[in-house]
Amino acid sequence: MQRYANRSGHSGVVAYELGTDSITIKFTGGDRYLYTEDSAGAVHIARMRELAESGRGLSTYISQHVRDRYARKLN
Repeated sequence: MQRYANRSGHSGVVAYELGTDSITIKFTGGDRYLYTEDSAGAVHIARMRELAESGRGLSTYISQHVRDRYARKLN
């Protein structure tokens, strides 16, 4: 997994991993969630990828737009 830059200093996201049509997010508590184009939608996955790579806004975006639309919890 790639460490999330957390440019705001207040994110609940600590790391991410990009897949072909998915993104896995690791949160501060250690839980990991897999979001896919099928579960969250291609537009949301594309935006989450952009935010992950920029290091800002990912946790907020997930809580406001994606919420529990993950494919599965990995932990």
